[in-house]
Amino acid sequence: MGLWKNYSASMLLPWRSLPQCVAVGRRAASSVPVGALDFVPSSSSADRSSLEQLQTFVSQASRLFVLTGAGISTESGIPDYRSERVGLYARTNRRPMQHTEFMCSSRARQRYWARNYVGWPLFSSHLPNSAHYTLRDWEEKGKVHWLVTQNVDALHSKAGHQRLTELHGCSHRVVCMGCGQLTARNEMQKRFAALNPGWEASAGEVAPDGDVMLADEQVLQFRVPSCQSCGGILKPAVTFFGDTVDRATVQFVHERLAEADAVLVAGSSLQVYSGYRFLLAASERRLPVAIVNIGPTRADHLAELKVSARCGEVLPILSVS
Repeated sequence: MGLWKNYSASMLLPWRSLPQCVAVGRRAASSVPVGALDFVPSSSSADRSSLEQLQTFVSQASRLFVLTGAGISTESGIPDYRSERVGLYARTNRRPMQHTEFMCSSRARQRYWARNYVGWPLFSSHLPNSAHYTLRDWEEKGKVHWLVTQNVDALHSKAGHQRLTELHGCSHRVVCMGCGQLTARNEMQKRFAALNPGWEASAGEVAPDGDVMLADEQVLQFRVPSCQSCGGILKPAVTFFGDTVDRATVQFVHERLAEADAVLVAGSSLQVYSGYRFLLAASERRLPVAIVNIGPTRADHLAELKVSARCGEVLPILSVS
């Protein structure tokens, strides 16, 4: 473990940044109601040849860099945005909150937090699935050198990952945009409830960031708290669309990639540049790349192997020693 001692705790274990707000479980099964996975894209079973090639790829890697996206969490009951026909973009007109809109409009913040308040109990209850636990097991066996997730759902943390970077942050934390103070999202839920006694709203489908659709008239009376320390704007500790990932985080991930000898993409279309950039860097370093994802990705041309299947069906059957 000598290598890891040189890294700060916040980089090693982003989910443990004070205050600690995600409890780590060993292997609690993901409990998803029947029919709740209707939005998971369909895929034919991976052919034997592809699985054998993927097994060889993983076996030959000794320092595997893993990049995950929304496709690894759909099997835990969290929808993605971009899947054809079944993603939220395809099924609804919903678009995620933009950073500038959130920061510049008190009405936008009121709308966002009202929706998030309603959706939080369900969103925060989702559990890791077999793909999350498989990658955690690979980490414990020394196969995974570092894992980077574009998801903000904390499912990798709940599964017990430690060599982990949450590239876009974590919705289980709230940050003050004035003084930087962090608060557990569960604690914020109590503040919301205290400020809005008796306020109720019926919720629609919960989005990948915990948002739900509410009618405008439902949110007009919702009260949003300010930072208790400085009175600043409170925002989920995640990278909203239109914002950029912290430069130090990007540099840290590039350094972990430089130490790897192969790259595995699991459940990401890589349409967002913040993740795609690491595939470009891997190509420049001539690192072998394998992708497990339903549907095309932005980096298919950079991969030596592409398996179109659900992560939870493919990863657990691979042998790692």
